[in-house]
Amino acid sequence: MFTGLIREMAEVLSFKSNVLTLKAKYEPKIGDSISINGACLTVVRVASGTFSVELSPESQKILAMENYKGKVHMEPAMMMGDRFEGHIVQGHVDCLGTVKSIKKNGNSTDFIISLPKEYSKYIIPKGSVSIDGVSLTVNEVMEDSFRLTIIPHTVENTLFKTYKIGSKVNLETDMFARYIYNMFKTDKKSDDLTWGQVDKMMASY
Repeated sequence: MFTGLIREMAEVLSFKSNVLTLKAKYEPKIGDSISINGACLTVVRVASGTFSVELSPESQKILAMENYKGKVHMEPAMMMGDRFEGHIVQGHVDCLGTVKSIKKNGNSTDFIISLPKEYSKYIIPKGSVSIDGVSLTVNEVMEDSFRLTIIPHTVENTLFKTYKIGSKVNLETDMFARYIYNMFKTDKKSDDLTWGQVDKMMASY
């Protein structure tokens, strides 16, 4: 489990034979879970100042592999007793999002991210979402996209400063949104359950 707060920007040294090798100040142990651009991966090798994680073919199909070069977001798994900030992030990427729009908005920047329609039901106004492992708040939800408002500190210290229109990102929807939606969904063949209906159902208990 992770929080979506990036520990540091690690540097990709190589990606060969499904093994990604990174340079970082953080020193994990073999077998540790670590989030790289929002994907939970297992440390398989450790050397002085570097460590390696292995990506299965299935993971490579799901992830925005074009972002696994240069600098990447890195967050170790939470430990019992750690201060909890951000939101609960599992490191299980649901789908790829696409940057549709980048617009300055006063002292912040609005990013509009599109996603496959089947996942849009898990995006909630003022809810949480993870973009390449960064915990963020959803400000506005459209039919197949949503708007994020990012402060300068976050832009300058993450991959957000490198994103352009058309950039692909790893996207993980909020775990609780997924669970609640499926818990209250009565017709498994129907996708027309709204969050207003969920609120009414919860209020009746």
